[in-house]
Amino acid sequence: MRNLFFEEPQDGIPGDSSSSVRYVWQSIRAPVIIPLLKLAVILCSIMSVMLFIERVGMAAVIFTVKVLGKKKYTKYKLDAMKQNLERDKRYPMVLIQIPMYNEKEVYKLSIGAVCGLSWPSDRLVVQVLDDSTNPVLRELVELECEKWRQKGVNIMYENRRNRNGYKAGALKEGLEKQYVENCEFVTIFDADFQPDADFLCKTIPYMLENPKLGLVQARWKFVNSDECMMTRLQEMSLDYHFSVEQEVGSSTYSFFGFNGTAGVWRIQAIKDAGGWKDRTTVEDMDLAVRASLQGWEFVFVGDVTVKNELPSTFKAYRFQQHRWSCGPANLLKKMTKEILCCRRVPLLKRLHLIYAFFFVRKIVAHWVTFFFYCIVIPACVIVPEVNLKKMIAIYIPATITILNAASTPKSMHLLVLWILFENVMSLHRTKAAIIGLLEANRVNEWVVTEKLGNVMKERNNARASTKYLPFTYLNRINLLEIIVGMYMLHCAIYDLLFGHDHFFVYLLLQAGAFFTMGFGLVGTIVPN
Repeated sequence: MRNLFFEEPQDGIPGDSSSSVRYVWQSIRAPVIIPLLKLAVILCSIMSVMLFIERVGMAAVIFTVKVLGKKKYTKYKLDAMKQNLERDKRYPMVLIQIPMYNEKEVYKLSIGAVCGLSWPSDRLVVQVLDDSTNPVLRELVELECEKWRQKGVNIMYENRRNRNGYKAGALKEGLEKQYVENCEFVTIFDADFQPDADFLCKTIPYMLENPKLGLVQARWKFVNSDECMMTRLQEMSLDYHFSVEQEVGSSTYSFFGFNGTAGVWRIQAIKDAGGWKDRTTVEDMDLAVRASLQGWEFVFVGDVTVKNELPSTFKAYRFQQHRWSCGPANLLKKMTKEILCCRRVPLLKRLHLIYAFFFVRKIVAHWVTFFFYCIVIPACVIVPEVNLKKMIAIYIPATITILNAASTPKSMHLLVLWILFENVMSLHRTKAAIIGLLEANRVNEWVVTEKLGNVMKERNNARASTKYLPFTYLNRINLLEIIVGMYMLHCAIYDLLFGHDHFFVYLLLQAGAFFTMGFGLVGTIVPN
């Protein structure tokens, strides 16, 4: 291996394959490889510093907010607002939308939870937007709606029998129904979300107190975070999103995105923004950006949580992350000019939206994680002429990681596993972001995240009685992860044999993570 990269080629063009590889490597090493790798290190270093500044800035805001105890929603006197609402009995008309698509395992949970909300029945409309293609399941969902209708709930079952516009199309058509005309607010819950009975009593008063408020976003609470190691690691990432990113955006009166569910919208804000659009796979973020540009304010209420389910199969999680990474990049490309030209919003807020929210968090964060930590740093091991400073390669990433993981103290012991897991997922997020920017194939791919509901309560029995066939395991193999894992393993062995910086420890662990996920040995395995 050492000879392959360092031994001088023989005169002339060698005949055997090993000598040919050595000859080609020596020919391109100095004029091509080293300059390109140096350029990559510079670019990745710049992106690392950008991400570092963004993370430290948000940490400073959160620290200040916690020390002062002044989150944006705490300025509202919720108890007084609730008392006024109960005393005056002037409950506004509220529409609840539950979009679903072949949600066999969870449809009863969401419908039951929504129908149990504490709100006057004559001031509440529940709308089940069922795009299911399974006729048996459609009938079951309709029967469930009929059951609650007989109990006095004003519930409407809507089935389009097509998926035009996917979720955005269903929500848009739902708002166009005649019985929605008198509704002032709309609350959206995905099919696996189960709000507490007092959800509306804890969110609607904010809307009534501040007529400029267009969105109240609640926090997610994960009912299956202990299902497997993958869900534990997901919880760490999402806890950071809610407790830091969303809280910072709300507390500093800058932009933060709608999470697509567990939020209350003022219908007028949706109309002012131009309604739901299906031009990207992040219709929720699209609507939030347009509503913000119209001057509507948002508030994140972290004390209000809604139970929901994390994807516990690796396949489902990959599809979800593709959608969540491709959509923002594509939306940035479509809306950059519109954001910059909007005079209704201060210039500083527009620049923050483009630079911090979109570019750094949705693109740079993915790119630097994959290209720098999984490609460039390993390459520097086998090309030692490229100087890699410890400040950039070790200290800045360590600081960013600790700031991210601090949001979930109970999982701090999983920090190393979380780093390895996130680095592997950055492969798919980076690919998705590039697809979104280039509007390439799969840019508008919409795959509903699989929910298991109560199925996994019987998992142990099912596993004991199920025999897996070889082709079942072959279907779980992910070639990209295996290829990157082989690359990192090669670099690790080289560093172990010839290096002096002990990078092989990280490289071996990371290669193992890529192989583990590449062979599908992560997440819940659901028996057929």
